[in-house]
Amino acid sequence: MGNDGGSIPDRRDLVKNKPKAEQADKANQIRALWFFCALSKRPLQQPVVSCALGKLYNKDALIEYLLDKSSYGDGENICGHIRSLKDVRSLKLTPRSPPPSPGSSVAKFVCPLNLKEMNGAYPFVYIHTCGCVFSQSGLKAVIGSTPPSKNPSNDEGSAVDNEQLDVCPQCATKFSRYTDVFTINPSKEEEEHLRTTMEIRRSREPAKPKSKKRKANADSAVEDNSAVARKKQHSTDTHSPSPAPAINPAVAAASKALANSLVAEEAKRKANMSDAVKWLYRSKYDQPRKETFTTMGTFTRYA
Repeated sequence: MGNDGGSIPDRRDLVKNKPKAEQADKANQIRALWFFCALSKRPLQQPVVSCALGKLYNKDALIEYLLDKSSYGDGENICGHIRSLKDVRSLKLTPRSPPPSPGSSVAKFVCPLNLKEMNGAYPFVYIHTCGCVFSQSGLKAVIGSTPPSKNPSNDEGSAVDNEQLDVCPQCATKFSRYTDVFTINPSKEEEEHLRTTMEIRRSREPAKPKSKKRKANADSAVEDNSAVARKKQHSTDTHSPSPAPAINPAVAAASKALANSLVAEEAKRKANMSDAVKWLYRSKYDQPRKETFTTMGTFTRYA
């Protein structure tokens, strides 16, 4: 109530501080990146694919987007850089044993080398040539941190050209640690670097030539159309229009006799018709009447 001497308001009661800006929960953001599809926002389930930027997608959701670009509202912002399934790689994920219960916060997949959980706490990578997924520390521990090269040199360009390919520890597929290892869900800075690398790689791709089969089909269609046009023009030039078919004189005479009989019956019917009936049923060739249906038989009879 106040003003009775029983309460003394202080500054906290009279001055309201500016509310703090809401901050996104980092734990939920990390969980969304590693447990859910970046496109459909549904839980990740195999088969899982990844693009050149390291994002994770359910393959069925990505196929649905490629067939219909309007199936997901923000699809163009998320995976607009994906042109076809050739731009993604199917991942060989190692499921957790035993599998977690549905809806739990435990990671579904682990690293096959050191059994680290794929939950965002540790960086994970995948090999583009085979699709195998490992934790970054586990892959470095197996293949080593210093790459072997056939001809060691101080020049970095020559070192990359003369590098010896590494072997995948899971499927023994050869790969280059410089160009074939992609980070899954990288940071913003690393994602921009991967995007720049992807654009440079696509700009160096040769233009796709027109397939021979499609070109041959187009040429054959043009030839067929020209042949049909020439044939049609030749037929119109050489052939005269066909005369009208001859009419049988007997059929023509019977038709004329029938028409005359119908005219005679109609004239006989009108001759036996009373004046009242004739007045009701007028011919379309008669002079128009002055009265209408509502004024018929009234003052207009003398008009």
